[in-house]
Amino acid sequence: MPQNFEKIIVHTLSHNFRSATSVVWAPLRLPLKPDDVLLKIIYAGVNASDVNFSSGRYFSGNNKDIVSRLPFDAGFEAVGIIAAIGDSVKHLKVGTPAAIMTYGSYAEFTWVASKHILPVARPDPEVVAMLTSGLTASIALEKAAQMESGKVVLVTAAAGGTGQFAVQLARLAGNKVVATCGGKDKAKLLKDLGVDRVIDYKTENIKTVLKAEFPKGVAIIYESVGGEMFDLCLNALATYGQLLVIGMISQLLAKSQTVAGCFLAQYDHLWQHHLDKLVRLYNSGKLKVAVDPKPFLGVRSVPNAVDYLHSGESVGKVVVCIDPKFCQNLAKL
Repeated sequence: MPQNFEKIIVHTLSHNFRSATSVVWAPLRLPLKPDDVLLKIIYAGVNASDVNFSSGRYFSGNNKDIVSRLPFDAGFEAVGIIAAIGDSVKHLKVGTPAAIMTYGSYAEFTWVASKHILPVARPDPEVVAMLTSGLTASIALEKAAQMESGKVVLVTAAAGGTGQFAVQLARLAGNKVVATCGGKDKAKLLKDLGVDRVIDYKTENIKTVLKAEFPKGVAIIYESVGGEMFDLCLNALATYGQLLVIGMISQLLAKSQTVAGCFLAQYDHLWQHHLDKLVRLYNSGKLKVAVDPKPFLGVRSVPNAVDYLHSGESVGKVVVCIDPKFCQNLAKL
C-alpha cells in the first residue's frame, strides 16, 4: 500500500473539464471504517456527462450551495481490485475484482461503502463499458420505454458508449433498428453490430432519410444528443411513439406521445441484475462490446480522454487505464 495516491478533483465549476479539474495527491488512510471497502482502480470509464458534473449540474441547490461543495472528486465508474475491507464486511474478499459507479472513480484508489461494490469476474475495460453506458441502455429500454418486439427503434449517436448497447439490445428483443452516426468507421461498427439501417449524417441527411423510409414515424427513439437532434427525433416520432431522453434535455413536448427520461442513479437497485445480464450476453457471444483503441494511461491522462470523447472521433467506449502496469500484465495473459 502506498502512503499517497493520485486523484482528480473539481476545483472550479466549469463545462471545460480540463480547466475545472486538477490532479492532487491524497493520503491513503487506514484502517477503514467498519463497512468500507478500499478499491484499487484499474480502469475508469469516460462519459459525455463528465462535463456536466464538472460544471456542478448534478448537484441540487443554487450556485452558492454548489460552490460550497468544492473541491469534489471526479469520475463516475471504474473496475479494479479490492485492496482492503472494513471489519464488518463479510461478503467481500481482498484481491477479488469489483466495479463501482460512485463519484471519485478518477483515482488510483477510492473508498466506498460495501453496498456500492458490484462484484465482477474480471476487471476488464469491457466491464467498464457495461456500467454507466450499458446499464443506461438496458434499464432505460426495459423500464422507461417498456420495449417490446416488432417495432422500429431509432438510436442516435449509436456508435458511442451507450448507443452500441441500445442498438444490440433492441435487436435482441426482435426490433428493426435504425442508427445515426458520423463517419465511415462508426458506420462500419454499427453494421457489424447488426443495425438494419445506418444513417451516416456526414453522407446523408437524417431528416430526409427518416421521412422517406419511415413515413409513419418511429415507435421508439433512444436520444442522447439533444439540441437540433432532439427536435428532429420529436418530428420523426410515430403516433403513440416513445422518445427516450438520455442525458439532460430541458425542452419536452408531447402529442399523444411519450417523452421519458432515465437518470441511472434512481435505478441503483437494478444495477447488479442488469450488469449480470449484460455479462451473460457478452460471454455467450450475443453481445459485442466496442472499446475505443486509443490508449490513455494514468490519472493524468483523464483530461485528454475527456477531450477525445468530445472531439467526435471516438468509436465505442473511451476508457482510461489508471494502472498501466496492471493493464500491461493483463494484456500478456
